[in-house]
Order: sequence, then structure tokens, then C-alpha cells
Amino acid sequence: MKLSKKSRYGIAALIDLAIYQKEGRVALNNIAERNKISLQYLEQVFAALRRNKIVKSIKGAQGGYLLAKDVKDITVAEIIDALDGTYKIEDEEGESVASHIIQDKIVDRVNDNLDEILTNITLRDLLEAHGEYIEYNQNMYYM
Repeated sequence: MKLSKKSRYGIAALIDLAIYQKEGRVALNNIAERNKISLQYLEQVFAALRRNKIVKSIKGAQGGYLLAKDVKDITVAEIIDALDGTYKIEDEEGESVASHIIQDKIVDRVNDNLDEILTNITLRDLLEAHGEYIEYNQNMYYM
């Protein structure tokens, strides 16, 4: 599995949105600027997130984006699935015994573990890690 740029940008943008929505709706151009992501690309990312009910958009002069759910209810699996489709290794069972063994002992096990990991990491976990990273770096001083 390779985490695409689309998923990486989407996750980064959702962390940003979660941080700044406390102040109200967040404009997409502000998210793009803070994260150094092309606005046009981010519009595509947010269209997919909106279709999958991860974010909601508010139209008008004071418009912008908000999370559609609480951060504890948005999983990394859900985000990746919305942006890239399935993140699992494709099944390619053949007729040979070796094909069945590969599917059973490798592919199915990797997919099960990947699913367990990604469904158990939430946007709240990522926000907490972000806060810890910022706090740690603010307390660092360099000589």
C-alpha cells in the first residue's frame, strides 16, 4: 500500500480544518495557503470529502468548510477510502494451491491488519499528535 499525495493532502487539510473550525467556518484558500497545497487540487480533495459526508460546505460571503462529524468519529480508513477508494491489496486468487496460500497467508492477513490500524486511528488522534508535536517544538530551544 502506498499512501497517495491526495490522501496525505486530505489528511493534512482535515487536521487544519479541525484546528481552525473552532473559530468558525474555514475558507479553503486559507487551508491551502497554510499547508502549501494548490487551491485547485484542494478543491478536488474537498469535493470527494464532501460527497462522502466527511466535511460540509457553507455557501455565501461568510462561507467555508466545517467537519460534518466529530473528530472522534472520522477514521483514517474513511478518509483514504473517500479520496483513493479502497486501500486494501486486491484479491487475485488463482486456481493453484500457491495462489490460495498467498491469498490466505499474505494478502488477507495484510488487509486485516491494515484495516484494523486505519479504522482505529481517528482524526482526534491525529489532532492530539499535532498538538503534542507543536508543544514539544515550542519548548525546544536551539543553541
